[in-house]
Amino acid sequence: MYWTLELISYLEDAPWPATKTELIDYAIRSGAPLEVVENLKELDDQEIYESLQDIWPDIPTTDEDFMYNRGEYEL
Repeated sequence: MYWTLELISYLEDAPWPATKTELIDYAIRSGAPLEVVENLKELDDQEIYESLQDIWPDIPTTDEDFMYNRGEYEL
């Protein structure tokens, strides 16, 4: 299982909290790429997922997580 910011972004509006089955259903209905559905199928069946952080604990959340200096790109 691998996640990227692009792939995980398809789940931002998912109905949280959700089960694995609900997330897979949401991903299919919302037109998410097949990679998203495949990644969700690898999750534990018995858990309730409260947020994106439960699916991808290392999700970048701050500017420091992105390996660039935002100031260099702002005008």
